[in-house]
Amino acid sequence: MAQATNINASPVSLSPDGHILRLAMDDAPPQPHLFASNGAVARYGVAILCVGAALALRKLLYPLLGPQDTYLTAFTAIVFASWYCGFGPAVLSVVLAATGSVYFFVPPFHSFTIHGHQDAWALVGFLFFSSLIVLMGEANRRSIARREAAEDEASEIRELLEQRIQQRTQELEKKTAEVVHQAKLLDSANDAIFVRSKENKIAYWNQGATRLYGWQEHEVLGQSLHDILQTEFPVPISDVLSSERDSWEGELCHRKRDGSRVIVASRWTTLRDAEGKISGWLEINTDITSRKRAEDAARRLGGRILQLQDAERRKFARELHDGVGQYLASIKMFLDSAMRADVPPEQQRELLAESASIVEKCLSETRTVSHLLHPPLLDEAGLASAIQWYAEGFSERSGIRLDLALQPDLGRLPSDVEITLFRVLQEGLTNIHRHSRAAQASVEVVIRNGSVRMQISDSGCGIPQDLLREWRGMRAPLGVGMAGMLERTRDMGGSFDVQSGSNGTTLTIVIPIGESAVKSRRSAAREAKHSSKGVPAA
Repeated sequence: MAQATNINASPVSLSPDGHILRLAMDDAPPQPHLFASNGAVARYGVAILCVGAALALRKLLYPLLGPQDTYLTAFTAIVFASWYCGFGPAVLSVVLAATGSVYFFVPPFHSFTIHGHQDAWALVGFLFFSSLIVLMGEANRRSIARREAAEDEASEIRELLEQRIQQRTQELEKKTAEVVHQAKLLDSANDAIFVRSKENKIAYWNQGATRLYGWQEHEVLGQSLHDILQTEFPVPISDVLSSERDSWEGELCHRKRDGSRVIVASRWTTLRDAEGKISGWLEINTDITSRKRAEDAARRLGGRILQLQDAERRKFARELHDGVGQYLASIKMFLDSAMRADVPPEQQRELLAESASIVEKCLSETRTVSHLLHPPLLDEAGLASAIQWYAEGFSERSGIRLDLALQPDLGRLPSDVEITLFRVLQEGLTNIHRHSRAAQASVEVVIRNGSVRMQISDSGCGIPQDLLREWRGMRAPLGVGMAGMLERTRDMGGSFDVQSGSNGTTLTIVIPIGESAVKSRRSAAREAKHSSKGVPAA
């Protein structure tokens, strides 16, 4: 039988996209033979043996058949040779069978001479039908050969297609894995990323968008983005969607699933098809709500600070006018009276003594104002002495009992840290006096782990929890005082925390001071305690 053709040497080839390019089949395909593996000599030998066997069989049957049916057994050899040995051996078997039959079985025997017309027509008939048998056998063998060749080629095509399918499958699996990996990377991004079609329908929605807006991907796919998010544009949307734009950046206001509004920094990239027409948009949104609120709070704080500065200037001018100004006016009046010529010497001495007393009061008033603006004890003796001095004056003015818990060896701190803590203390105690309705307050200052920690507490009514939550989320102010304390602490790299309830409010300020400051502060602890003596209360 014919051997299977090696795939690597196959006459079948495929294009890179998997289509069949060539089916190389010979016009005369190899014919399957029973003895094909032994070569042409074997086939011819088998054909000769078959003819010899047929003649021998006819010899054995001669007593039974006589001179009749001379070519009966020869047809068997012809059929066998035509079917299994091929065209050449079949023709040879016809020639040998005809010659042998005439020589052995047609009178006169052992001669190639034919005398009778009947024997001649019998030979012609034998040759005719043998030729038909040979042609039919050859046609059958060619048909079988073509069918087997087609089956072999079909098998080769199938194997090649299977190889190509496996290759394509592996490529698709690799690309799918890459797409899945890229999708995971997009999902891990904090920004909201989505793709919109040219009809403004959502085609892709990452997990960042779910975290920002609250909607799941299956809830928004195919929906109109701006209808869901109720987008507020800073410019007409026709300008944003202009076909001449390849990108756009700006701030948008969106509605989240819970109904709250969010401000995003939006970046759009126009997607185009092979013809350059718009096929959609890639949109990346970053939540800047907290930043915008902080900017608004900073603007409000700046405006409030300017107002407070104007108010402080007016207050300072009023205090100078009502205090020092009045004292100076009285001094001038007494001095003018004492300088008159008609004033007796004794009355002049009284006027001068009264003027000296007013000067002392003026100096005391000036010293008090100066200490409130910037206590000299901060520079001279440090934070502990300044806190003690200010606490005494605060208790006298407000009637609120103030308990101090200062670390004994507090010592000197960096000047900017001392100023920050003192200003926070001033603002905190001022808020307690104005808003808390407390009868008692406390201040604690300690140094731990390279940081100074100050805690200001009161026993007042506290801050409403909803207002406190809004302030922590930077969504509502608690006043310029709280904002100022927060900004001062953050400028020093520290933290500012507010805890409030029905039993009062506690402010905790922690500012890092470094190990070197911790070591040097102990050396000045005793000097700071004695330097505060003789300073009047605020």
